[in-house]
Amino acid sequence: MSNPNDEIRMNLLKYFYDRNSSATSKYGKKGSAVKISDLKKAMKSMYELKQQQVVSNLNYLIDRGWVKSLDIEKTVLVRGGTVPSIVTWYEISAEGIDKIEGESEFQPVDRYPGINITATGGNIITLGDGNIVNTNYAPLHKELDALKKSLSDSLSLDNTQKLDVAVDIESIKDQLAKQQPNKTIIGNLWEGIEKIATIAGLTDLIVKISPLIMNLLPK
Repeated sequence: MSNPNDEIRMNLLKYFYDRNSSATSKYGKKGSAVKISDLKKAMKSMYELKQQQVVSNLNYLIDRGWVKSLDIEKTVLVRGGTVPSIVTWYEISAEGIDKIEGESEFQPVDRYPGINITATGGNIITLGDGNIVNTNYAPLHKELDALKKSLSDSLSLDNTQKLDVAVDIESIKDQLAKQQPNKTIIGNLWEGIEKIATIAGLTDLIVKISPLIMNLLPK
């Protein structure tokens, strides 16, 4: 059986989506964000929803990351001085937009679903493309990205060579997520990458990357 709240949640999300699509500003009558009082009025008018239905399902959407709340602090004049006043606004998040529109090439990829990266004990950062890297090896990771792009753009290599070397570079980058990368794997992969990069005339990048690679290999 379907969840009876799913229709309410979708109506709420669609309201936020449509508001964002037609917005000319962030706040105000034509803003992408809306105050709770205006949201309740709109939902009552459009779907005859009760306030409790709006609030409970809005909370669910916020917890799921499909809607975000924004607190705006203002100073209100009162007799004898001023007091701070906080107004909360709500608008659809990027995740909420993806829920409505479907897949997008701008969506981050979770390469390690189900794994709590922060619980590994290592100093790990997640990059915008979904890759993760130990901060100790972040400079090497960055240079490998530059090398991969240059190899992909090379006119000296055929598509088979480009694919093979790109896979090998990604394999090294995967090792850089570990606290202790496998030095044997990295050494073997780099040997082949270096040969292809030389054919492509990318000796300048080889010179930059080689010392970083050597620091990982057995002395």
